[in-house]
Order: sequence, then structure tokens, then C-alpha cells
Amino acid sequence: MLKSINQWCFKSDTSLEQVLAVSSSAGYDAVELNLYEPGSIGLTMDTTAAEAEKIGNLARSHGLQLRSLSTGLLWQHPLSSADASVREQGRRVVTKQLELAELLGIDTVLVVPGAVNPDTSYDQCYERSLGELKLLAPEAEKRNTRIGVENVWNKFLLSPLEMARYVDEIGSPNVGVYFDVGNILLYGYPEQWIRILGDRIFKIHVKDFLTAVGNGNGFVSLLAGDVNWKAVREALQEIGYTDTVTAELGIYAADPLQLIYDTSRHLDIIFGGEAK
Repeated sequence: MLKSINQWCFKSDTSLEQVLAVSSSAGYDAVELNLYEPGSIGLTMDTTAAEAEKIGNLARSHGLQLRSLSTGLLWQHPLSSADASVREQGRRVVTKQLELAELLGIDTVLVVPGAVNPDTSYDQCYERSLGELKLLAPEAEKRNTRIGVENVWNKFLLSPLEMARYVDEIGSPNVGVYFDVGNILLYGYPEQWIRILGDRIFKIHVKDFLTAVGNGNGFVSLLAGDVNWKAVREALQEIGYTDTVTAELGIYAADPLQLIYDTSRHLDIIFGGEAK
């Protein structure tokens, strides 16, 4: 498996050069960039092909792979919205992700499918987001890229059997699961989800979580929470997963960059290394 770190683990004003230089120095194999609004650092909705090429060259100059692309923009433009214009904007976000992924040789983009809330019922979220992903699947196929649907705290896809059914209903080999180990811990066991989802899993996110806290304050550094990392590692090995394991963690207040180095060592332990 490959060690990877998400750009969100750095402060938002960190230059892309520093993100990549520090990640390389810390021993990562890959960095997961994010798609932002115009004017942000890195990839944005108005990034041109030439600009994307420069970013790809910069990553390669640091010996880093770009294998996945995430975004937070779908929280603003959910594919489950009752407003067709909002869903259309969400499709534009995913289409831009796929466009940039193709240009950069990235094989998977992360997509939050939607959210259940007082205005969007569970069945509405299911039907609307499923319909949007069916529209987006041909775009992924055309660009030889993949859409990974992520499990987040969105009150949606709350069992591995349902998540498997959901991606299977889309009916495309280019749509699968971006599985987040830490997000599941509040209501399930990640090792069980991994075995059930099997080869539907395209990518892995990791964070740790204290179930006794039970809310957003329960997310902690890797190895500091309740994830059974040995069981997770064994499950990933059983399904033959060898791709990126990308850390997505809160930033240290006192020394933000130390998080990057600590997490690299934590991933070594998770992969089966010995403590030193």
C-alpha cells in the first residue's frame, strides 16, 4: 500500500510547493489534492490544462504521485438537492474533477453523493444522487477515470450492504467506493465494511475516532482512537487492496507541519511496521 496525505492536512495558506516538499520529506508516496473555488491555492474550478500540467510536473519533481482528487464543493452544491440548478452545479464540480484527473493521470475522484437533512429525506437523497451519478458515469468512462463515493457523516448510506447496492445500481465499472475508515466507527466496524464492499473500494481515507466522545470532537490522530488498525490492515490485505491509504486529519495548533511527519510514522505502524 502507498502512503498518502490530503492537502487539507496543511493550513489553507500553505503554498503548493511547500505542501509537496514537506510531503516528500516526510516519506509519502502520494499527495491528494483538492478542488477549490477560484482564487484558492492549487486546483480550482478555473484551472486550465496548462496550469494543471505545471502542478503535475511540480509533484513529479518531488517524487510524488497524484492518484486521487477530493473536493469540499459538493457540500455547497449537493447532488441530492431538490433544486435542479444546484444539482447541475454539483455535476459541474464533478465534471471538473474528472477533467483535471484525466489531465494529471489521477485515476479516482472523491464524490460526496449527498446529504439527508430536514429538507431532503433519505429516499429523496438516494434517488436524486443516484440519478446524478448515473449521468456522470459516462463522463468518467470517457475520461478513463473513476468516481469514488465516500461515506461521510451525511446520514446516508449507513450500512455496507446498502452502499454496495447503491454503487451496483449505477451500473458502471468506473463508479465505486472511496472508503473512509474513521468515519464509519460511530456506527460500524470498518473491517466488516471493507470485506463486504470488497473490490468496489477504489481508495481509502484514514483518520481515528474516539467513540466515547461520539461527535466531531472525537476525531483524533492515527493510533490515538478506537480503530482496530490490525483488523483493518488484515481486511485490506484479504481484498487485495494495494493502492493509496490517504490520511485526512485535523491540523495541529502548535506546530502544523509536525502533523505531516507524525502521520507518516503512524501510517508505517498501520502498514505493519514496528514502533521505534
